[in-house]
Amino acid sequence: MIYKMGELFCGAGGLAYGAKQANAETKGEKFSIKHVWAIDNDLDSCLTFRRMITPNKPGVVRHSDIRDIDFSELPNADAIAFGFPCNDFSVVGQGKGLKGKYGPLYRFGVMAIEAQGPKWFIAENVGGIRSNNGGETFKKILNEFAKAGVGYNLTVNKYKFEDYGVPQARHRYIIVGMKKDLNILFMTPAPITKNKNVSAKQALEIPPININICNNEKTKQSPIVIERLKYIRCGENAWNANLPNHLKLNVKTARLSHIYRRLHPDKPSYTITGSGGGGTHVYHWAELRALTNRERARLQTFPDDFVFEGSKESVRRQIGMAVPPRGIEIIFEAILKTFARIPYKHINPSYDFKNPKMDQYDLPITVRDS
Repeated sequence: MIYKMGELFCGAGGLAYGAKQANAETKGEKFSIKHVWAIDNDLDSCLTFRRMITPNKPGVVRHSDIRDIDFSELPNADAIAFGFPCNDFSVVGQGKGLKGKYGPLYRFGVMAIEAQGPKWFIAENVGGIRSNNGGETFKKILNEFAKAGVGYNLTVNKYKFEDYGVPQARHRYIIVGMKKDLNILFMTPAPITKNKNVSAKQALEIPPININICNNEKTKQSPIVIERLKYIRCGENAWNANLPNHLKLNVKTARLSHIYRRLHPDKPSYTITGSGGGGTHVYHWAELRALTNRERARLQTFPDDFVFEGSKESVRRQIGMAVPPRGIEIIFEAILKTFARIPYKHINPSYDFKNPKMDQYDLPITVRDS
């Protein structure tokens, strides 16, 4: 069984690569996922997606503003995926939520579901969406997803991707919707690397990165940045390091913890972002420099032969905005196993949108077998 997938806001293909790698098999029947359409408004991202996800069918990818798309005219999809833009929900942003430029874009996911009536869908967004407007924004979005078309049963979980094989503390809500008339409930897959996370050093050094590989250009650091990094120990940032006065940053507000923060070699990386000015590029624990894009891609679990198109800054954005392929692959594989009736280890989801006060995210995990 091959599930035909459509994807909104597809970016460079992190989610798509995870879907492409996922598979399940039972009694000789194979279950997999294949994209039949994908949409993004960024040309470089579309070029990357075409090259790495659908090289033999470049027409699958449409470079377009989502507002110009008639979903009923696209090839019909069994599944729909979208990491709807997170800018207005992120704690790094201004928290504008549904009043921002990007917040309302989730509705195009609803429109796609209603137009195509997929068997299932998967949506992704930042952890900060849970607290926007006292939780009311998230409840509204989930209710619209649940009522789309003929209706969907939702499983909502905040994943700590470092517990799913990703060498990065990246926490994201993943919403899986199963068409109600199928009478199928998706169970949240259990963590696979909890208490044995992959460290930044393991990710970047095993195996070593070929210095001549694509997307591996180093950033030329200014003398003051080099001097500042000398005083910042691994795991520290510009605010908690013991910096001399002439190297301190003259910032009174928005003291984000990742500013000039150096990685700790024995822990997962902090969250890789796709934009930001000075001090936001993720810094090596031993060398006095920012990471290369290829190193950032490693921390996002892209394979080294995954080539990103565009300028250095465009590539940085594509990597930082992506869903980590390894983490999402585990979720896609669990979806395929659900349809194949293959048991897998699972946990209770961390969020019950019908009773949102019951947030289990920080409670101990109990792993169960199907």
